[in-house]
Amino acid sequence: QVQLVESGGGLVQAGGSLRLSCAASGRTFSSYIMGWFRQAPGKEREFVAAISRSGTNTYYTDSVKGRFTISRDNAKNMVYLQMNSLKPEDTAVYYCAADGHRIVVRTPSRYDYWGQGTQVTVSS
Repeated sequence: QVQLVESGGGLVQAGGSLRLSCAASGRTFSSYIMGWFRQAPGKEREFVAAISRSGTNTYYTDSVKGRFTISRDNAKNMVYLQMNSLKPEDTAVYYCAADGHRIVVRTPSRYDYWGQGTQVTVSS
């Protein structure tokens, strides 16, 4: 069982930055692939980024490549999403998720555990 708690969301102007954090409970954090997803009003939840269990490999959706960076600290049971050059279209509730499988996927239904989400609002 893994419990996830996100923090760091807020209101920021276009071009600004935010750093999301996700704190995980449990002793087996390093055995989970970690992902960030987002959901805007009226839209489906979409993949943003994922990181392998060791942190060696990272994956991004095309719209955030070069602007967002996912990282993890297995010693602290933390995963982060650094978001730079934010755009109004990045506005959404951002969710942290954990996947106990071996291969990174971008499908929300494959992830086993979810946080409650944190709101990110980017004003133009």
